[in-house]
Amino acid sequence: MMASRDSAGAVAGGLARHIPVLGGRTVEFLNVRAGGVYIDGTFGAGGHSRAILAAADCKVIGIDRDHDAIVRGADLVRSANGRLALVEDKFSDLEVAARGRGYEAVDGVVLDLGVSSVQLDEAARGFSFRHDGPLDMRMGRAGVTAADVVAMASERELTAIMATLGEERHARNIARAIVAARRATPIRTTSSRPSCTRAPAPSTPRPEPSKRCASSSTKSLPSLPPVSPRRSGCSSHADDW
Repeated sequence: MMASRDSAGAVAGGLARHIPVLGGRTVEFLNVRAGGVYIDGTFGAGGHSRAILAAADCKVIGIDRDHDAIVRGADLVRSANGRLALVEDKFSDLEVAARGRGYEAVDGVVLDLGVSSVQLDEAARGFSFRHDGPLDMRMGRAGVTAADVVAMASERELTAIMATLGEERHARNIARAIVAARRATPIRTTSSRPSCTRAPAPSTPRPEPSKRCASSSTKSLPSLPPVSPRRSGCSSHADDW
């Protein structure tokens, strides 16, 4: 898809420099050209957007459902002199985002999927075991939290979630342990996750308890946020980041 656009100026300053591992190759494969319009569907720390803007006199629409990412990108928007627009939304709505800014066609789209290091480093986001914080794990501000899913999903639902999205072989045992643990104490923080997943004893060969705990926690519980239990009133779905 091609389109002719006006644009201006080079980019400097903005976000603290984030250098994507494949930033150069991304620009190469996008074949970034002057006058082009590109969508960075996972804006994050702005590394790909910055690289695209620096490669040619073009425009970029950056999309991220994380409100904090949009706020952090304000300096880059200013330094881009009208060539960068940020949209707080899901990348599945990229067509709406483009049309909302007057573009019926764009010249390229980049998606860098996954949780960012910034999200892992912020305890309040609840993505990491390294820091204690609320068991949130939402990419955006809307919807149920991981704590809600852990509290409301049935044993069968938890098993299905972890087996399907977490590829956890011991999903049934872990789900049973979660249900038993929450009867005694609500599971509301990241520090309470590993303790409840330590209970199930997987079949041989049997790893050390600390390794077994880390393996079960990191594989299974991070799969919870995208799927909400039916009883919560939300449909079960694996939404985009």
